[in-house]
Amino acid sequence: MRVLFVGPSHPEAAWLFKALQESAHSLQRADDLRDGVFLAAQEPFDAIVLMVLEVGFYSALLEFVVKFALAGSGAAIVAVLGAATAQDRTKVLRAGADACFCQPYSFIEMHERMQALQRIGMGRAAVGGSGPSSVFSAVDEPSLDTATRELVFGGRRVGVTRREFLLLECLIKQVNAPVARDQLIRYAWPEKEDVDPSSVNLVVSRLRRKLLGDLPEVRIETVSRFGYQVSVGF
Repeated sequence: MRVLFVGPSHPEAAWLFKALQESAHSLQRADDLRDGVFLAAQEPFDAIVLMVLEVGFYSALLEFVVKFALAGSGAAIVAVLGAATAQDRTKVLRAGADACFCQPYSFIEMHERMQALQRIGMGRAAVGGSGPSSVFSAVDEPSLDTATRELVFGGRRVGVTRREFLLLECLIKQVNAPVARDQLIRYAWPEKEDVDPSSVNLVVSRLRRKLLGDLPEVRIETVSRFGYQVSVGF
């Protein structure tokens, strides 16, 4: 899942960012809400996590939730507050957030809620016929199991590393369609500003060996002078 994380320089924000990162998500970070809105409009995100820990900034958050909803192009908006009342959380939800948590919160519950919101969004896109089709729910296309970090197809599973998972996730959002190398790098190496192209080639080579042995119907093909694409079938 491509996630925009907007939070202050605070130990709690650093912990949540790391927890999301270790859960095999591709994260882009902004330190304040204004910068976050700008980033949200630059590329598509599956979810936007807004962490505001100071009570005094809750009113500002309400205004920015509306801006993120407009800039996020359908991304699920998850707000994380510090100490908050039910009234505080209700205001955030009414402003347009899809979920709102406050301390103390369960990361497992938050993570599962984000996954559920993504499934709901994909289901709506499939019914409406707009946007790319979901590769996480289609029967005849490969999918990814975030709980076990495996690629799933035809009842078979292949375990992958975190980096391989991120690269595959970016590719299978557009099965049988090319994905630019630069887009793959931003998605699978979000924590690095400069990535050697050979690193991409290495991860692709490892994945190809795994797929050839266990899922030969799923192939990663090179698109000359552009990038790669996942193709399904013989």
